[in-house]
Parts: sequence; structure tokens; C-alpha cells
Amino acid sequence: MKYTQREPRRTKETPGGEGALVMLYAIVRLLGRALFRLRLSGLGRLRFEGPAILMPNHLSFLDALLLAAFLPKELTFVINTGIAKKLGPVVHLFRHIAVDPLNPYSVRTMVRIVRAGTPLLIFPEGRITVTGGLMKVYPGIGYIALRTGARLYPIAINGLERSKLSRIGDKIKTVWFPEVTIDIGEAFELQAQPELPMRVQKERAADRILRELQEQLVTSRLRPDVNLFDELRAQAKRSGWGLPVCADSGQTLTYRKLLIAAYLFARKLSRPLHGQERVGLLLPNSAGHVIAFFALVRLGKTPAMLNFSAGQMSLQDACETADLRTIVTSREFIEKANLGPLAEALEQRVRLLYLEDVRGQVRWSDKLAGLLDLLDGRRAVKGAGEVVLFTSGSENKPKGVVLGHGNLFANIQQARTLYDFTAKDTLFNALPMFHSFGLTAGTLLPLLTGVKVFLYPSPLHYKIIPELVYDRNATILFGTSTFLAAYGRMAHPYDFRSLRYVVAGAEKLKPEVMEQWSAKFGLRIFEGYGTTEASPVLSINAPLGCKQGTVGRLLPTIRYRLKEVEGIEEGGSLQVSGPNLMKGYLIHGQGFVPREEWYDCGDVVTIDGEGYLRIVSRLKRFAKVGGEMVSLNLVEELAQQAFGGGGFAAVSVSDGRKGERIVLFTTEDAAAPGSFKQFISAGGYSPLLAPSRIERVERLPLLGSGKTDYVALKKRAEPSLV
Repeated sequence: MKYTQREPRRTKETPGGEGALVMLYAIVRLLGRALFRLRLSGLGRLRFEGPAILMPNHLSFLDALLLAAFLPKELTFVINTGIAKKLGPVVHLFRHIAVDPLNPYSVRTMVRIVRAGTPLLIFPEGRITVTGGLMKVYPGIGYIALRTGARLYPIAINGLERSKLSRIGDKIKTVWFPEVTIDIGEAFELQAQPELPMRVQKERAADRILRELQEQLVTSRLRPDVNLFDELRAQAKRSGWGLPVCADSGQTLTYRKLLIAAYLFARKLSRPLHGQERVGLLLPNSAGHVIAFFALVRLGKTPAMLNFSAGQMSLQDACETADLRTIVTSREFIEKANLGPLAEALEQRVRLLYLEDVRGQVRWSDKLAGLLDLLDGRRAVKGAGEVVLFTSGSENKPKGVVLGHGNLFANIQQARTLYDFTAKDTLFNALPMFHSFGLTAGTLLPLLTGVKVFLYPSPLHYKIIPELVYDRNATILFGTSTFLAAYGRMAHPYDFRSLRYVVAGAEKLKPEVMEQWSAKFGLRIFEGYGTTEASPVLSINAPLGCKQGTVGRLLPTIRYRLKEVEGIEEGGSLQVSGPNLMKGYLIHGQGFVPREEWYDCGDVVTIDGEGYLRIVSRLKRFAKVGGEMVSLNLVEELAQQAFGGGGFAAVSVSDGRKGERIVLFTTEDAAAPGSFKQFISAGGYSPLLAPSRIERVERLPLLGSGKTDYVALKKRAEPSLV
């Protein structure tokens, strides 16, 4: 950013002028607290003994006035000349410098003012946001910080984007007096690097400032007492009760209809679920699934999201692990998905509660009661505040990943600082809600940010989905590399014309898929990385920061460390902590096991100087086949059961169609693929556990520690599939 050379200006000195200004600020503070319910935190962090620069995000024309009224009066504001003209006389109510981005000389004035000890307030984005989120940061502020050694204070403003004086009234519902918070973060400093060109130093400084602002925005939005049902109510109030927010092929729900239905179903489910802490959900992507989910949350119950494709044994084990007594499902779904035998097997251990039966019991009085609950503003019953998802991990029994409402909410807020989502968007979600990617990113994120979501029951309908994206004018699409490759092959070049963001996760994005989408549709795919235990996103590429060949940067407020791994020279095992990390596991036969401070992701990564992650290899004992997690340890244990002996080692290798394949190495001559598949099927296990190849070896390679050398086996397996 570049500035016109103009000395700080203030109101004309007149008798009693300073007193009048103090009185005016007092009135603004009074009105700010009364009309905007304004809350200010972190004021005690400000120290003006030396050079200091305050850096808020820029949401509306009201930002400067409210900041001037609530922050110390010795601040000098830097304001764009165009904005200064629009504010007219208001701009003269506080000490300021007008900014012309086209003037190449005035940055020297900024440096001189800061060095003289005058605290400066600069909006790093240089303009009021037109997206609702953070925009790019200009390098000029980085230059000033580097030249002065100033302490930099990130400031997060929330709420003013909904003001009538913002610039996104065409994208969201705006009001005259939104609720506003101003949060001042901890100061940081930028260190000059004389060995680098100043251009590079300025760019890196601007990038650091952007990340510190993102960090502060996330921190300012986190709360310890988050409840997903209450957040849905709060977002309905912000977005408008009549906003269509959730749709499937059969119906469209406004916030009002969704909440009334959730209240109503909560009333009908209260009696049959009395005394049960966790309740299973066995449903496809649909509006009914969303209603059932929030009805359970309204009752203070913990939804346990069941994977209907996991196989009979895995689902039965999941029910035991989570101590489930009831599963909410649908007769129509059971019939259409050919899950009759599975339902019969589950009914031997748990009660199946069908949505059709609950719906058939609804009377007009129940509907009235649901409406009254909405009008009365009834909050959720206090419960554990958790959601359980299941992952194979490295055990032979599924583990329950216990995610707190706060974990899921934190991951949504982290994503909001990287992407702009508004009511003008439509997110198309075919990823199942029993996957954390489909639940958090595909379902909860749009519902809790005022974005319409269209739910589709299966990601496997490769011909239908592109047509639906086109028909619904979807602007956001999430998927795995496998699914996106299939959509790309089947889609007409015009089908994805409306898409703004395409995000890939759950498995490695193939370069050929990225090239396919770029060439055929002119779209860039943003690749991310995560794990169920992280709610799930840990890192992601985004418009504000993207590097091909990586999975992006770690999200704001996530901390990391790399642990050395035997047998691997490059990178280290990634360990993370942050507000989005799970509470702990439900282990079969053990119950709840709390998470340690640092969670080991089980992946070897490198992190470059700009913070971008590159996955080197997987350490965790699972494969991702078509986006589904498959336990490699379980493959080995089943092979031992099927053929006897102990010489088995399973590894995963890349596959152009399914993402990964499983190769089983064995010292047993009797091991054969056909008989192993029959054994898996007869035992009720998922067919994904069957290896694509069984390879005979004289002996399994070992590391110096005596453990199986899976890295060596993986290198051997890769050429065998070419």
C-alpha cells in the first residue's frame, strides 16, 4: 500500500473543542453498547511506549468511527482518500492520514510518524471487504513494520459485515444495528532479513500479517459453551428465518421449517430415547437426516453417525463400542439401499426406530407445539455436547471418535477465515454425513454460516451429479480425488459453469485430476488434508494462499511439531494440537479414552518456509480405498484367521481409479485372493478389506527395531502394479 504525504489531521482547535470531542466519543460509546451490544476485549494489551501499529480487519464504513470512540485517543488512523471523501465530516472527528494507493512517496511519512512514537491504525486490506471475509494484505504495512520495528496488534472485528453500511448487502441479510465485537490480540514483531531483497521481505511480512489476522479472527469467535442446535437458531436469526437453507431431491427447508421440524421430532423422540446418552443415525444424505441430527442435539443426545457401507460386523461392533440401544433410520432407505439383511442383524442387538413411524404419529397439536417452541426460543437440553464418528484406525474394532460441539464449531470458524461463504452460495454435498468431511464441511458449515446446502444421497452417481450441480447452480463442491475424477469424465464442459470453489480431501489429489478440471472446466481444485480426529480439516489450499503439490497450510490456531521417524530421511511424523482436535476415543471394551495434548496424525510430512505441507508417506496402518478408511491391521488379522500362520503384512499403494489399493505380502503358500474374498464375505466384513493382490515372499523385511519394514514393502509393491 502507498500513501499520500499528508500530516495527521484533526478537528479544528476551538474553545471547548477537545471537551466537545470527548463528549461526542462518550455518546458514541454509549450508543455502541446500547445499539450494537458492542463488546471490547484485549484493551489492556495495548502498549504505546514504543512504535506500535494496530491492524483491524475492515468490514464497513462504521469501523473507523467505533474504533476511534473505543480505542485510545492518541491513535492516528490511516484512511483511503476515497473512503475519507465518502465519510465527509465524520473523518475529521479523529486524528487521521488520508491514503492514496497510487502515490509512490508517502510511505515515508508513515515510517516517520511511527518512529516518532505515534501509534498508527492501518487497515491491512486497504479496502472494505466485498466478500465478507478477509481479503489480500498489501505489502506496504509490512514495509512500515520492518523499517520501524513496531509492535503489531491484530484486531478482530465481528458483526459489522452485517451492517447496512457494509459492502456485502447483496450477499447477506443486513441490519442497521448488528451485534458487534472487537477483540485485540497479542502483539508480535517482524524481524528484518537484510540478506533478502526488500520486495521478498515485504511480501513475507504481508503474509505473516494476514495469518496473524486469521488467527485472531478464529480466536475471537471461539466459545467454550457452543451447542450446535443453539448455533443453528442464532444463524437463522442472523440470516433470516425464511432463507431456504437445506434441500434434497424431495424438499427445500427454510431455517424456520428446519427448526420447527427439529423441535417437533425432538418432542416425538423424547420418550423412546429417555435415559439414552448416545443414539445411532443410519441414514443417507437428506433433509430428514439433518432434521433427525438436530432433533437429537436439541434433546441433549449424542448422535453416533453410522457407516451403512461398513459391513455387518463393523456396524455391530460400532454399536457395542458406543453402547447404542437405539438406531434412528428409515424404511425407505433400508429398502432402496438393499440393507434388509443388515437391518435384521442389527435388530438382534438394538432397536431400530424408523422415521416413517415417528412421522406417522405427528398430529396438528405436535406441529403447534413445535411452532411454539420456536417462538419461545427454547434452547437445547444440556447434554454431553458431542458427536461420535467411527474410524477403523489401526485396530480390528472400529473406534469412536468423540468430537465436541466446540471442536466442530472451531473447524468451521477456521475455514471461514480462508474462504468466503455467503447466502448467495449453494453447496452441493454428496459426501455422506458419517464421514467427518461430509458432516462438518458438507453439512454443518453451510447450515451454520447461512449457505444453502443441497444434499444428495450417494457420491457414486457420476452421471447424475454433474447434471444436478448444473441444474441447482451450485457454487461450491466438495469431493475426493476419486469422485472428482469420475465427475470430470462424465460432465459436459458447461455443467460446472457456476462453481466458485472445488475442494478435494479424504485422499491424495491426483495431478491428472487437477489438470483435467483445469483444461475441461477452467477450474482450480483446492486440496486439503485432515483426519476425523481433527473435525476433520488440518490444512488446506485457498485463494489467499495456494501452492501446487502441497495440501496447503495448517489452519489458524493449530500448532504442530514433527517427530523423527526411523527409516524415513525426509520430514517427520506430524503431531498437532488445536481447538478442533477431538475430545478422545471410544475404544471397544474400554470406553472413553481422553486425547493426549498432541495428536499424532500418523503421516510423514514436510513443511516449507512458507508453511505449506507436503505429505511424504503414511505411517498409520490404514488405506484409503475410494475415500473409505480400511484398516491394514485388520486385513492382516483376517488373513491369519483364514490361512493360519503369522507371516502377513498389508500395505497400501496408489491407484488411479480408487485412490489406493491394498497389497498383502505373505510367507504362506496357501494364501489365495479368491478364498480370502470368500472368507471376508462369509464373516460379514466389508469387501474393501480384500487385497487387490497377494504376493508371496520368503520372509518379511524387518527394521533394526525388529518391526516389519513397511516402507520397504511399499516400495516393492508400487512397481508390481504398474
